[in-house]
Amino acid sequence: MKKFFVSSFFILYFSLVLFGQQVLSSEVLPHPEVHQERLERVNKVIQDFVSDNKIVGAVALVSKDGKLLIHRGYGVDDRSIGKKMEKDAIFRIASQTKALTSVGIMMLMESGALLLSDPVHKFIPTFKNLKVLNTFSEKDSTYTTVPAKRDITIRDLLTHTSGLGYAGIGSPAMKAIYAKNKISAGIGETDANIHTTMLRLGELPLEYQPGERWNYGLNTDVLGHIIELVSGLSLESFFQKMICEPLGMRDTWFNLPLAIQPRLTSIYTRDSLRFFTKMEDGKSPISPNFPNMNKSYFSGGAGLSSTVKDYGIFLQMLLNKGSYNGKQILSPRTVEMMLSNHSGRLMGDTHFGLGFSIVTPANTDDIRNVGTFSWGGAFATTYWADPKENIVAVLMTQQLGAGPEWGELQNKFNVAIYQALK
Repeated sequence: MKKFFVSSFFILYFSLVLFGQQVLSSEVLPHPEVHQERLERVNKVIQDFVSDNKIVGAVALVSKDGKLLIHRGYGVDDRSIGKKMEKDAIFRIASQTKALTSVGIMMLMESGALLLSDPVHKFIPTFKNLKVLNTFSEKDSTYTTVPAKRDITIRDLLTHTSGLGYAGIGSPAMKAIYAKNKISAGIGETDANIHTTMLRLGELPLEYQPGERWNYGLNTDVLGHIIELVSGLSLESFFQKMICEPLGMRDTWFNLPLAIQPRLTSIYTRDSLRFFTKMEDGKSPISPNFPNMNKSYFSGGAGLSSTVKDYGIFLQMLLNKGSYNGKQILSPRTVEMMLSNHSGRLMGDTHFGLGFSIVTPANTDDIRNVGTFSWGGAFATTYWADPKENIVAVLMTQQLGAGPEWGELQNKFNVAIYQALK
């Protein structure tokens, strides 16, 4: 009987590998195509940033072919109590939420509920007869508009080519217009109603004509609400039912369950002298405790909290062409569509797919392979996945306004991973 179970295990394992359905290992394992001693440089890079006081703490996950190469914490979670950073720490992943929302839209497309060519006003009526910003007065935030040349579509939202701006982090004109009309970036939003907010957004001008520029904006927040309207579920319920539960992502939530709330990390900012200061309730426009607060406004562009392991599972599903651990989330062709260029040259040398930035041959200073897809979040978190090498990489820190050190760490992290490959 024991021999039967051992044989069955290896048959299952090799079947999963054969068909590209790698499942992340439960523990760190050596890989025959990776130099173990050189891999230690990844740990050294991150630890050096902690030691040099460039970050407070971090958690990293790196896998190849489903084998965890690195999964560990660095530095501290909370300096005030000396709490070290654990590998299962929960981070506010902000714009990394966008990838799950994009996958959710593609799932609805596959179900026949919508098409990428559908106009947004089919779901949110105020997005009909849109206007585009023409002139703007900094003095009183008044503006003039011209008619939009065409409707915006689901595809425009997925590619950030709709012309929508971003509240809080966009251009001065759009920040002012959105603030005046109580449109937020979605992070930590507890009072507003998502439906009335999206209706109001549709009445405001676009920053650019649809399809003429790549412009990072509230596109994915609109997509998140479309998921709610089409599915009849809240975005949190949709994610749990359709993505997180099937994949085994137990730590990914808009509203963290009580049992896992203690694992939420602290957040740090830099003061005027570049010293780290812990964010506290009442001293910031955003409450650092927002993941533990009961919310019904679910921002598809920025609202989730998660762990590196959960996000690694999500990325491995995409590398597996839509499947993970026997669960088919998307078809291989749909994943291929998502990871293809849909932005033309609007982003310059970099391409943008349906929810992801994509490395191109023109990105000559990027060590990652062509086809690697990625994005990150405002609290200094980042991810990428390389289909050629079947590598998943996730790096999460806990600071808002990370500065140039964060870009340096990401680049050195990437180089340290690739230099370890045989």
